[in-house]
Amino acid sequence: MTERSTSLAGMSALVTGGGSGIGLAAASALASDGMHVTIMGRSPDRLAAGAEALAAVAADGVEVRTFAGDVSSEDDVAAAVEAAKVDGKLTTCVAAAGDGTLGPVIATSLDEWNRVLGVSLTGVFLTFKHAGAAIAASGGGSMVAVSSVASRLTHRFMAPYAVAKAGVDMLVRSTADELGVAGVRVNAVNPGIIRTDLVAMVTPEDSVGRSYLDNMAIARFGEVEDVAPAIRYLCGPESAMVTGVCLPIDGGHSLRAGPDYGEWARGLYGDAVDGVV
Repeated sequence: MTERSTSLAGMSALVTGGGSGIGLAAASALASDGMHVTIMGRSPDRLAAGAEALAAVAADGVEVRTFAGDVSSEDDVAAAVEAAKVDGKLTTCVAAAGDGTLGPVIATSLDEWNRVLGVSLTGVFLTFKHAGAAIAASGGGSMVAVSSVASRLTHRFMAPYAVAKAGVDMLVRSTADELGVAGVRVNAVNPGIIRTDLVAMVTPEDSVGRSYLDNMAIARFGEVEDVAPAIRYLCGPESAMVTGVCLPIDGGHSLRAGPDYGEWARGLYGDAVDGVV
């Protein structure tokens, strides 16, 4: 049996949404195993705090960089890809930036719709477009998107988010099919309910939290540390034959039904939850 190196030393990654949550946890897993990491996000303060946390765990010689920008801006994404290159090369990217909104479809404004899809779907497209080209030119590597269980289960009154994540899954498969010839692998992780800023308002005691837990085989909220090792695996040489995969990390949630945000939506939108405008 041929032994395969699992080292990430000398590799380089761009992590969008890298200032907090799953993105920061993924960046930490990569940096601690020797990969140079550039985290991208919209908040300079959050990026600075994230970079400090990464520096504390990074392996010797690892460079930690930050890039303040918006993944829905093509100019920003293209510039971030250039900033993340080490010795002119990029080997890895993690597309972890995301956004969401709560409300019935019939009460969702076009601005809200465009905002969510701009970050959660178009942002992944732009990341894959520019990072994919750079990784191919560098001799190959890996791209990983942070999708969601919402890509395959309806999240009642979270339609823009769910639609965006369903699009991410197909984008992953399509890009994997196209870029395999260039040595670029493309995969996704599909977390369930994970304790991050995006869902900080959901608790195990409220109606939404209970609707998550009641539909999970492993009935607990996940932590970012449950997701980061899977991203690390998909970025590393151990997964050299894995591409086009959307990996659920959801405590078995995808075996059952999605959560119901109905009680919260009714408090905000009234009769619109019943289809009345």
